Amino acid sequence: MATDLEIARAASKRPINQIAQVLGLTDRQILPYGHDKAKITHEAIAGLEGRPLGRLILVTAINPTPAGEGKTTTTVGLGDALNRIGQRATVCIREASLGPNFGLKGGAAGGGHAQIVPMEDMNLHFTGDFHAITAAHNLLAAMIDNHVHWGNALEIDTRRITWRRAMDMNDRALRDVVFGLGGPGNGFPRQSGFDITVASEVMAILCLASDLADLQDRLGRIVVAYTRDRQPVTARDLKADGAMTVLMKDALQPNLVQTLENNPALVHGGPFANIAHGCNSVIATRAALRLSDYVVTEAGFGADLGAEKFLNIKCRLARLAPAAVVLVATIRALKMNGGVAKADLGAEDVAAVTRGCPNLGRHIENIRSFGLPVVVALNHFSGDTEAEIAGLRDYCAGHGVQAILCRHWAEGGAGAEDLAHAVVALAEGDRADFRTLYPDEMPLWQKIQTICTRVHRAARVEAAPGVQEQLLAWEAAGHGRMPICIAKTQYSFSTDPDLRGAPEGHVIPVREVRLNAGAGFVVAICGQIMTMPGLPRQPAAEVIGLDDQGRAEGLF
Repeated sequence: MATDLEIARAASKRPINQIAQVLGLTDRQILPYGHDKAKITHEAIAGLEGRPLGRLILVTAINPTPAGEGKTTTTVGLGDALNRIGQRATVCIREASLGPNFGLKGGAAGGGHAQIVPMEDMNLHFTGDFHAITAAHNLLAAMIDNHVHWGNALEIDTRRITWRRAMDMNDRALRDVVFGLGGPGNGFPRQSGFDITVASEVMAILCLASDLADLQDRLGRIVVAYTRDRQPVTARDLKADGAMTVLMKDALQPNLVQTLENNPALVHGGPFANIAHGCNSVIATRAALRLSDYVVTEAGFGADLGAEKFLNIKCRLARLAPAAVVLVATIRALKMNGGVAKADLGAEDVAAVTRGCPNLGRHIENIRSFGLPVVVALNHFSGDTEAEIAGLRDYCAGHGVQAILCRHWAEGGAGAEDLAHAVVALAEGDRADFRTLYPDEMPLWQKIQTICTRVHRAARVEAAPGVQEQLLAWEAAGHGRMPICIAKTQYSFSTDPDLRGAPEGHVIPVREVRLNAGAGFVVAICGQIMTMPGLPRQPAAEVIGLDDQGRAEGLF
């Protein structure tokens, strides 16, 4: 059986200007990065204002397991299938972070015959967006320390510098570090640390900005420190926003690539959904909606994290509303939720599927609480049995939801045509009555409680000392209308990654809150989640290298 990489290399790609033409874009409206990828220019994006929007389809999933769910693969397969049945559809997904590529998760371009290409470029440096974000983030960090070194005219309290540094790589040794050792010429010693680039507020800002002016305004609002009398110091106070915008000017332009079936795909931005808001950029989504009848996008990890943030943060701030939601599940993952070990997934076990289905049911209930119609996409694996599939379908029927068997991994868009027809029926039936989970005016702590109790089914939320006081201070400073970004493990509704299924009655501890004043939301860090991941015992980097033709191998 061919690997994802072998399938991607065998793809018959069209020149990127031909893919642009499918969207109605001319050669002057794109900036090619080689033959098979390009950026859509700022001028082209501005020229789309006023066009009607197509229908937005969100693809999300049950909680991730080592067995695999295939959310991105389904997103791509559905996009191809919609085009096959006569709809003009564009796929919108996030860019891949280098950290997981060399760590454990692998790439983010789909799989099998439902991929976006060039897969190798996308999973490595792509068009340099992440490097621009990292550089802008660290420029701001350098300007903070430089300002203090040269007299500290803003009277920054060095004990209250909140801006950390960033790097797009998993490195646990950088979580907590001491800077400035070696004497006065090297600045001043202080404790800080690194976050992975996908957790940076600069990444979130790129994904929520509407244009260059909005980008600079948001960058300028970043709160980086406080004075001794607790007054905020911003990037604009440090005069860093202009230079940061220059670094990110090209990065704000969406990246245009193609699926294996030569359909357009916009791949732009990449915040994680467990430690950030987990959605591709607003600018790419809006552009696609103005160029297509349907836009298929995804939100990271399970629906309790990615979909919740897509709906409560991205849709709220960008004034978007999905027409329908696709919830991806696999028999294998449901069996793991039902207590089966990964090594034993090959044996038929209908009872385990049934025991694992409450995880799926919980996500169905949550999506419906936003007023959205949902269809379940059963991503097929070769070992799935008819009895197991029937068990899943019976469960979904009991919840009034259709479950559709999808074979896009093996067959491409042809294997997801039934799903495409179901999505069109939901979307064109105007069944969506979208509403966010909480109003803007709800107090910040109550918003955190609402998400944790209604989405994650916690019995209560516990705040570490100082958390509620900090939230009250931010409300007093005018930040109280912001939505909440819950940062927690993706593997469970709880903060215990080993607690699968549909737990309820647990306690969610909030150990820290962070203000993302530029992005426009507050992050609540729960449990033991880290904003700088570490590498596993056997990182994927150990098997990545070049073959005798100079091509990368080991990427997946």
